Amino acid sequence: MVSFVGAGPGAADLITLRGLRRIEAAGCIIYAGSLVNPALLADAKADCEIHNSAEMTLEEVVAVIEDAHRRGLAIVRLHTGDPSVYGAIREQMDALRARGIPFEVIPGVSSFCGAAAALEAEYTLPGISQSVVITRMAGRTPVPERESIRAFAAHRCSMAIFLSAGMLEALSRELIEGGYPPETPAALVYKASWPEEKIVHTTLAELSEAGRLSGIRKTALVLVGDFLGDRYDRSQLYHPDFSTEYRQAKGGMEG
Repeated sequence: MVSFVGAGPGAADLITLRGLRRIEAAGCIIYAGSLVNPALLADAKADCEIHNSAEMTLEEVVAVIEDAHRRGLAIVRLHTGDPSVYGAIREQMDALRARGIPFEVIPGVSSFCGAAAALEAEYTLPGISQSVVITRMAGRTPVPERESIRAFAAHRCSMAIFLSAGMLEALSRELIEGGYPPETPAALVYKASWPEEKIVHTTLAELSEAGRLSGIRKTALVLVGDFLGDRYDRSQLYHPDFSTEYRQAKGGMEG
């Protein structure tokens, strides 16, 4: 069995219990060495085979999995955050299916959740935004035109932008030209939940300069939207005048 495990945003204790148990039982671990906290490997068995996928191609990863599977080892493919977000796991799962190698996927805490926790922020504030866009700037990996930063900016919802900290000037321009006002709150969160975590509060107009002054160029999320501001509506869910199946409203408002 191959377990695709989400390692979480960085802190070693933010992995799920199920993911940790798979690491403890593994005979072979292939981990994303450029992003996964190596402290997680401390829970592996002394004789566990460890491979750093940052130095490997897809074909090499699959070859290691095939060999370990043939020898009857429990295998962990350890991805940063949650493997479903920019984890490139579909191509790995398809390769395993084609070879008849069973696998499972164990979710993890995504860095966009870790970044919100670091900021003590809520993406879905009543009266501000009820949607979160998870996206990236186009780079060596293209982005469909209908999913461009500019196209998403027209909605002015909460945005968590991955893999774009090295393109802040262009990112700011696309967001503003797409519809966000220049004064829209923004934040750079570098290595959320790691010991070296760094948070920079800024605006879209000052985003590029904030990145330059802080020295943040990679391994950071860019968060954008009025959810980072001070204004929002009270949630109806816990309002005394809002009824639910568990609680009767005092003023008769039904939910």
